[in-house]
Amino acid sequence: MMLPEFYVDDLIRAALKEDINYVDVATDLLLDPAQIATAHMLAKADGVLCGLDVALRVFQLLSSDFTFTVNKKDGDTLRKGDIIATVTGPVTLLLKGERTALNLIQHMSGIATATAQLVALTEGSNATIADTRKTLPGMRALQKYAVTCGGGKNHRFNLSDCAMLKDNHIDAAGSITAAVTGLRKKLGHTVKIEVETRNLDEVAEAAQVGADIIMLDNMDNDTMTKAVEIIDGRALTEASGGITHETLQGIAKTGVDIISVGAITHSVKAFDISLKIQK
Repeated sequence: MMLPEFYVDDLIRAALKEDINYVDVATDLLLDPAQIATAHMLAKADGVLCGLDVALRVFQLLSSDFTFTVNKKDGDTLRKGDIIATVTGPVTLLLKGERTALNLIQHMSGIATATAQLVALTEGSNATIADTRKTLPGMRALQKYAVTCGGGKNHRFNLSDCAMLKDNHIDAAGSITAAVTGLRKKLGHTVKIEVETRNLDEVAEAAQVGADIIMLDNMDNDTMTKAVEIIDGRALTEASGGITHETLQGIAKTGVDIISVGAITHSVKAFDISLKIQK
């Protein structure tokens, strides 16, 4: 797992505190805390696994008595019915941690699966699939990690990673040229500048002023093809805006380098995984 443990632990503790509160009125009043149980984590669909270490960490934080048998790893392809892992430990804590563990692994596997589907559609082109900053508060690192498990790449993690000049920046500065030249006077040498463009005139201006990355925002395929020709390798090109499974292959054929898709983090369907206690 590439995620720092302290980050994951803080997120899990907050989730457990929200869910368990101070008592589980079903589990605590019904079951003996000394009872040990074993449960299988099962895939209930086909997809890509992500978040297994995060899910298992939920149980580790509840008790050091938990043991695990792991059959899969993040990035593996899952088939319906696969046993992903087996968890053994105190039954009361197994039940208390179940929902938090499943919420995390289902969401992360959903992102990885959705990303892998888009990556498959770009095969044969030079385009790569990237995420955006359209993530759930507090979940960004987990979501972006999930994108990489699905074969995608990460866009900037936060506002410090890259200077992206969007339409409002450009309008406020007066022009793309004014915005880029003004920013370069103050920007550190390690930070790249990306410019969002809305038409071919802006594309030409962004290329001329030396933008590192040029975003082609909500352009049709013919316009993007012409934009790639205008830029002619002087900057990386990024297609963005309203991209779907139906439009993706056509966009990839325009020659763009990057296709950024916010939906793989902000609108993804959870991947179906269950935790079944063995009798």
